[in-house]
Amino acid sequence: MKIAEVNVYWGRPRWGFVEIVTDDGLTGWGEAIIEGKANTVLACVEEMKEYLLGKDPRRIEDIWNTLYRAGFYRGGPILMSAISGIDQALWDIKGKYYHTPVYELMGGSCRDKIRVYSWIGGDRPSDVARDALEKKKAGFTAIKMNATEEMQIIDSYEKIDRVLERVASIREAVGKYFGIAIDFHGRVHKPMAKILAKKLEEFQPMFIEEPVLCEHMEEFIEIRRACDIPIATGERLFSKYDFKRLLQTGGVDIIQPDLSHAGGITEVKKIAAMAEAYDVALAPHCPLGPVALAACIQVDATCYNAFIQEQSMGIHYNEHHGVLDYIKNKEVYTFTDGFASLPEKDGLGIEVNRELVLEENRMSHRWKNPVWRHEDGSIAEW
Repeated sequence: MKIAEVNVYWGRPRWGFVEIVTDDGLTGWGEAIIEGKANTVLACVEEMKEYLLGKDPRRIEDIWNTLYRAGFYRGGPILMSAISGIDQALWDIKGKYYHTPVYELMGGSCRDKIRVYSWIGGDRPSDVARDALEKKKAGFTAIKMNATEEMQIIDSYEKIDRVLERVASIREAVGKYFGIAIDFHGRVHKPMAKILAKKLEEFQPMFIEEPVLCEHMEEFIEIRRACDIPIATGERLFSKYDFKRLLQTGGVDIIQPDLSHAGGITEVKKIAAMAEAYDVALAPHCPLGPVALAACIQVDATCYNAFIQEQSMGIHYNEHHGVLDYIKNKEVYTFTDGFASLPEKDGLGIEVNRELVLEENRMSHRWKNPVWRHEDGSIAEW
């Protein structure tokens, strides 16, 4: 069995797909994307074709190391996202070849299902109490929300109070034991992050996410000293080497590698094992599409430290199309009592709606995140 075709496709709202086809007719799908840089990542996949065509797709470790190590320059968001999509597609093929879900090829599952959470609010969150209660009524046991809008390095307590009011309203609406994750989104800098984290303690959040950017990962330990809330981060890290440095800081409780950014199934499985040795939990980042989510669940199935999975159904980014539009077996993403079941079909467990992918590929989407500025005109973190 050899790789005969490597195809790339755009798909709204902001996704990129990789299709690998073998000479005996097996097809594997991956999701390769950096949000806002779709053209760049898919062009990178195209550049890698020469390393793939004619190769045995079952030799995933060898292919992964060729893509990563054979070039002089390595790592970073573009290269690792391209590798991620290819890697997912290779695992999809391998599972289909051996007629089994991917997780069975990685030692089998250590759980029967994985808890999931749902997003509420938007970039500038509002009506969050109502939204959280709707998610609870729909069966979810946890939600995540953006904490704040623009926040300068030193900012006003008025903005802090707005965050506290929103979180208080959610806690009142959903009760004491419902999970509330609060994403600082890297918008907050250390001086204000310490204040905000400490004041959020009374609402017993499930975790706070990206209280500062991983560019300042050495500061997580100081924020941890300021509060007793689990700290999550990692969506903007791209390899086991990035996560090694993060874990060595001792300031993080939950890592959030993205299966479409951090080297795919092959690399994230290794990252998760590293985190387990530090007694750190795994909650893969996935505000993306159906293939990325399928890859996440395959890894979740095999990792003892996985405790919850992000998913993007209903997220504010998803315009024109959602996760379920791109797959035919929509029942695979039926959540029951806040949990996703493990897929039973071969490979990644999803049947991609190739007709819709081809239709969407006629137009390359141009999704970009908004550019925010502070009142004084300076650029704000989004």
